[in-house]
Amino acid sequence: MARDFVIHTPEEIIRIKEAAKRAAIARDKIAEYVRPGVSTKELDMIAGEIIASLGGRCAFLNYHGYPGNICISVNDEVVHGIPSMTRIIKEGDIVSLDVGVEYEGGIGDTARTVYVGQEPPEDIKRLLTATEESLEAGLKAAKVDNSVRSISAAIEAVARKYSVAVVRDFVGHGCGTKLHEPPEVPNYVTLRKGPVLQPGMVLAIEPMFNLGTFKVFVRGDGWTVCTKDGKMSAHFEHMVLITNEQPEVLTRV
Repeated sequence: MARDFVIHTPEEIIRIKEAAKRAAIARDKIAEYVRPGVSTKELDMIAGEIIASLGGRCAFLNYHGYPGNICISVNDEVVHGIPSMTRIIKEGDIVSLDVGVEYEGGIGDTARTVYVGQEPPEDIKRLLTATEESLEAGLKAAKVDNSVRSISAAIEAVARKYSVAVVRDFVGHGCGTKLHEPPEVPNYVTLRKGPVLQPGMVLAIEPMFNLGTFKVFVRGDGWTVCTKDGKMSAHFEHMVLITNEQPEVLTRV
């Protein structure tokens, strides 16, 4: 391990790919259960069953004391929402599902935000489109010999295009044999260029965009991150392997 990034061995990459594939399958299966009347705790229990059925372990459960199988963040909750029996999903909500799977020493980490209903209002559609489009832009920039800043710039450019705010307090990260590895991958351009991307690096790129202010706070539970103005937030995440050719997205199914 280098000081500010990790190069994974071919053997590690095999395990990481298997974990990432299971995380992606779980993410999309869990999303099928997002509907009005379901509590986030019920959704979390379903997530645990799905991950176990795939032979994996919930990577988030008990991570630094986190109490859920996955993170479920609703509406103004940005990330790290704790599942609850009293939080009932309703029509018009947006629900972010952040899924982590450990499998044979590899880690998969992926997220998507789901609208509950038929057709989202224009502002929510803009938010979801911007966040997902920025993720794709970040993935395309994850090329060998680019820097981490190249990814950040690509993501931020999409946020500006759609006039949404970029969360600054939480960022993407390396991910492979541990849930969080260096380097950090900000969703906005910083003064630090970051390491040059090299084959064998695996990054979790995860834009978090808000309809209002970029400012956030953490609730009294010590986990749930919310927008300061109570406006909606969206979160999408993929893992990508840096190769000598095109970047390989590991959590796309």
